Amino acid sequence: MPTLDEFARIRAWTEGRQSAEFLARAGVRLGIGDDAAVVAAPGPGREWLLAVDAMAEEIHFLPETMEDADVGFKALAANVSDIAAMGGVPHYALVSVSAPPAWGPDRVRALYDGLYACADRYGIAVVGGDTTAAKRHLVVSVTLVGSVRAGRAIPRSGARPGESVFVTGPVGLSAGGLHGLLGRRKEGPAAPEPPPRLVRAHRRPLPSLEAARLLADHGWCTALNDISDGLASEAWEIAEASGVRIALRQTALPLAGELAAYAAACGVSALEWMLYGGEDYVLLGTAPPAAEAAAREAFRAAGLPFFTIGAVEEGPPGVVLEDASGRRRPVRKRGYNHFPEDADR
Repeated sequence: MPTLDEFARIRAWTEGRQSAEFLARAGVRLGIGDDAAVVAAPGPGREWLLAVDAMAEEIHFLPETMEDADVGFKALAANVSDIAAMGGVPHYALVSVSAPPAWGPDRVRALYDGLYACADRYGIAVVGGDTTAAKRHLVVSVTLVGSVRAGRAIPRSGARPGESVFVTGPVGLSAGGLHGLLGRRKEGPAAPEPPPRLVRAHRRPLPSLEAARLLADHGWCTALNDISDGLASEAWEIAEASGVRIALRQTALPLAGELAAYAAACGVSALEWMLYGGEDYVLLGTAPPAAEAAAREAFRAAGLPFFTIGAVEEGPPGVVLEDASGRRRPVRKRGYNHFPEDADR
């Protein structure tokens, strides 16, 4: 196979991936191949949303946990979830890849296979980016541009006492899948083989974009966050941004049967994965009682999951968990954190 220079590689990875007809419908006036992309504004009465997320080898993924195509899919999916968490719609993606020698052209092409699979699923036009060499580890960064109806973006700061707390899907699945995938590299007895659903949840999470559109279009939701760093961490973010206490009910947390069975087989608490695992990319939100009831019915009609898991209360910002007997305990402010407070102590 002939050696490809930088620009030949970019063409090999991106050319022909999305049709000219699709790009025109998406509002792309000038895409990959120039100094900057030219795209149409989202239209009157809408506001831009901008998000960026990076995935770094050995930090976010390992060869044992992700296939090359999964890395690309998840890198874009994480950004789609951020747009969904604002009640928005994704439009355009810019992709930056820093590839070390171990990631040759074929491996990076596989990464783009996964990224374009995600783009096609959510109607996103990939319009540009950057490629560089790296010394040792791969880093892929995606910038995503979306839009939302003017004045309808849903922040974390709108929760009020008396409202319900909900999630748009089960939590902990990704953490369970990761546990099983990491079990292959540990010394001693390997972890039991994880169910396929848990592996898919970790490798190719599906953001709650349709749920976000329902919530934003109807104005049902007062605060919203996506569960990327764990249910506990995201609940704390809403509590602190809104100046309220979030009370979660343990018996109401959506526990998938596969997760419960796998946690038992591993001798691990499923609740630990549900609270602190992260990367589920479902939405955590708050809504007044009447709006919560309307949303629940609309989600049921649309075939979308919707679980009421707690309530917003007055009190100092924080999160508590109520068990089946009514006893409460504080939920630690813990989840995935790249720079924990005690890292340099």
